[in-house]
Amino acid sequence: MRIELTVNGERASIDIEPRKTLADALREDLGLTGTHLGCEHGVCGACTILVDGGPVRACLMFAVQADGSSVTTVEGMPADDGTLHPLQRAFCDRHGLQCGFCTPGMLMSALDLLHREVEPSRERIREEMSGNICRCTGYVGIVDAVEEAAAEINRIGTEPVHECPAHEHENSSTERTSGTQAEVASGPEPSFPG
Repeated sequence: MRIELTVNGERASIDIEPRKTLADALREDLGLTGTHLGCEHGVCGACTILVDGGPVRACLMFAVQADGSSVTTVEGMPADDGTLHPLQRAFCDRHGLQCGFCTPGMLMSALDLLHREVEPSRERIREEMSGNICRCTGYVGIVDAVEEAAAEINRIGTEPVHECPAHEHENSSTERTSGTQAEVASGPEPSFPG
């Protein structure tokens, strides 16, 4: 079955089996491997992407359901010149990642939050990010990163608007930033899954 969708600002047309998940279509058919598959049951949040502006677990959605939709993956976050999105920079600077496996889903969930709320409180950030499981960081650095990115976006007045062309997807932003954290952020662990 042929479907058409817009992925990170680029139109894509792919021929897929109706039973193929959106996560598998992104990874296998479009080469966007920044969307990670963890539990494949919609629990861990590693595969979170934005579909028509809202967060979706890509492992639970069939690709055919996205026909005609606009999809944003972690590869679509940096500017066309490769400049990292404020969220990506903050995750690096504030030690919001360690192994990096959960990071794409975390970034997508955080991006959704910052699209909806200009200055989320730390408690609100914890609540919104609680649907994404991280086994490494203890979450403090993640909350710090989202808070810092919100402040940066507010300081510059608007979130950078950019899309990543399909031919630039070989090196996802997560692959560029993974492994940069040398230590787990110190501090008390927030009271959500870990």
